Amino acid sequence: MARGSGGFAAIDVGTTKVCTLVGQLGFGGDLEVTGIGLAPSRGLSKGMVLNIDEVAEAIKVSVERAERSSGTRIYSAHVGITGNHLTCQNNRAMVTINRNDHLVSMEDVSRVLEAVRAVSIPNSREIIHVVPRSYILDGQEGVQNPVGLHGFRLDVEAHIITGAVTAIQNLTKCVQEAGIEIENLVLEPLASGEAVLTEDERETGVALVDIGGGTTDIALFSHGSIAHTAVLPVGGYQFTQDLVIGIRAPYAAAEEAKLAYGCVLPQTISPDDTFEAAAFGDGTKRLVSTRLMSEVMRARLDELLDLIRDEIRVSGFHDLLPAGIVFTGGSSNLRGLAEVAEQFFHMPVRLGVPSGIYGLVDAVHGPAYATSVGLLLWAVRYGSERADARSDGFSLSDFFRNLLSLLKIKV
Repeated sequence: MARGSGGFAAIDVGTTKVCTLVGQLGFGGDLEVTGIGLAPSRGLSKGMVLNIDEVAEAIKVSVERAERSSGTRIYSAHVGITGNHLTCQNNRAMVTINRNDHLVSMEDVSRVLEAVRAVSIPNSREIIHVVPRSYILDGQEGVQNPVGLHGFRLDVEAHIITGAVTAIQNLTKCVQEAGIEIENLVLEPLASGEAVLTEDERETGVALVDIGGGTTDIALFSHGSIAHTAVLPVGGYQFTQDLVIGIRAPYAAAEEAKLAYGCVLPQTISPDDTFEAAAFGDGTKRLVSTRLMSEVMRARLDELLDLIRDEIRVSGFHDLLPAGIVFTGGSSNLRGLAEVAEQFFHMPVRLGVPSGIYGLVDAVHGPAYATSVGLLLWAVRYGSERADARSDGFSLSDFFRNLLSLLKIKV
């Protein structure tokens, strides 16, 4: 959307679809979704660009449809990024307060945030986000806004997310070839969290699991801030591919069957329950056992839940999630998923759908649009950031955005 127009745009470049949303702030500061553009995604696998021309064309089609829907011109947008090339780490840094009055200033906060990003990463990787989690002032933990307080030493704990330079550059090139300038690259599970998590869940401790078409994104929140992120190279595509083999149907027919009859509770389905699906070859219809399809999908889900559990354990936060797990993403719509996951993890589980918006709500009301809506909310809440403002893998605007958001300063 044109700079200075008061509007916002977000592009979710997924493995199965590209979704572009346009929004604006309405009365009372709420976000109104004014346009949506969907296009089939091509040239992507597990969040990684395989064909720049195909991805750029899909983005262009999605943007054009969003422009027609909203009646506005899109020039720049916030863009989601995912893929198993992304890694995270938590880091801590400190600075001393040397002024005579020992009052913490914005300059001191800037210095400590500058120091915390001094992590050793290879030249092949780039910092995408530096998210301050909390400040420690003279040993006092949990300080959210240190500015104006007295102290001699200021520490910060931050969550740092890095990605492969080549993957970032390829995605950036696709968006630019579609005629769109990138305001900011946003890690998709962070965006999804903006759309589906409550403040109570973030504060208490919760895991967000976004099952997309090519990847499953995980974000753990504790004490109101991000604590761990990870991307698993498994998503809805693997469920469908298993069905291609299990029910012996072409990919398109298997995907259609998954959406229409997908269930991961085979014990609840009669052995005599069948449906018609296209067969290989001449495309004639044949009967397929609904229970067989459910058994195939349950086996894949069990494997995915194992991977999620392992990642949560590795994070060290597995005992700090009293709010449980919130599943979202298009592939979380499988019937019975919440019940199976709750029994598997022995903690509360719910399905997350986007909230905090109005306007074209019906068009984006569903787990499949959590990232898209979250990107738009991120744009509204944290402002514009220029990707080309990065220096040595760090966005200066990212630095100030994280600072202001943590300090709860309105801009």
